[in-house]
Formats: sequence, C-alpha cells, structure tokens
Amino acid sequence: MLKIGIFSDTHRHVTNLSRAVDFLKGQGVSLFIHLGDDYTDPDEIGELDFVRVPGVFSNLYTEKEIPNRVVKNVVGWRFLLSHTISSHPNDLPEDLRPEDIIRGRRADVVLYGHTHVPEIKEEDKIIFINPGHLKNEDKRGFPPTFAFVELSIKRMLVRIYKLVDAAILIERTFRHD
Repeated sequence: MLKIGIFSDTHRHVTNLSRAVDFLKGQGVSLFIHLGDDYTDPDEIGELDFVRVPGVFSNLYTEKEIPNRVVKNVVGWRFLLSHTISSHPNDLPEDLRPEDIIRGRRADVVLYGHTHVPEIKEEDKIIFINPGHLKNEDKRGFPPTFAFVELSIKRMLVRIYKLVDAAILIERTFRHD
C-alpha cells in the first residue's frame, strides 16, 4: 500500500505546506507531489523529494528541461500530473496536452491544480483530483486543503483534508480493474 500526499497552489505559503507535509508524514506518506504555484516551495521544507510540475505563470514553465506535465505509472495506475486540466496558452510546443491524454485514455488519474477548488470526481472511468490550495485566504472561498491517496493495485482511497483542523472535506474510494 503506497500513500501519497498531493499539494497545489501553495503560492509561497511554505508554513502551510510544511504543516500539511508533517500531518501526512504522520499518516505514513512516502511520495509527495506538488502541482505548481509555486514550484520551488517544496525546496524550503527540507529533505523530502517531491515529484512536481510548475504552474502556468511560473518563469520555470518556459524552461525546457523542467517538464510541465508528467505521466507516471504508480502501482499499476497511470497518473497525469499537470497544473491545468487542459492545454494553456503558456504551454511549450512540445508539452503533453492533457485533453489528448484524457481523450486517449492514457491516464487513469489526472492530478491538477490551478482552480484552487478542491475536487475528487470520476468521468468516463478517469479519476480527477484537485487538492485545492494552501493559501491562508483565497477569493474563491475555499479553505486551505491538500490531498491524501492510499493506493494499491486494485483500490484507491482519496481524501481531501482541510489544513486548519485536518478534518476530511471530501473522501472517495475507487476500484481499478
């Protein structure tokens, strides 16, 4: 059983990211994913390795050696990591196009941020997870949140936690054939 922590849109709120990481480490999380805004925030936490992609307005988004989107196989599930759920005007010509990956069913799970709206949903047998944001306040009205995934070959448990009290905001379980 692999446990994953997922974050997006920390926007330099490194203390909040650190609190969320500490909570998830206590839950046995060993893989951490950051979906952009800001790409370098995890660097300030210390010793943890993050799989990450930059946000679409980051200066790093135009650096060809830093992938803007990543497809990663994790315990038999294909994950797409992207700051946005669809292509963006700031994309580089060689960037993977999320809509092509989704339409071609080349991912089982799409992890994205950008909207600051926490969400777990399934459409056409593809799971979409947005962990929300970790800003102190946000104009969209959602509190700071982050995601937890417990993954086996056949099952995925997804939770979105509120940072303030570690209460579960959304929880879903999915099966993998």
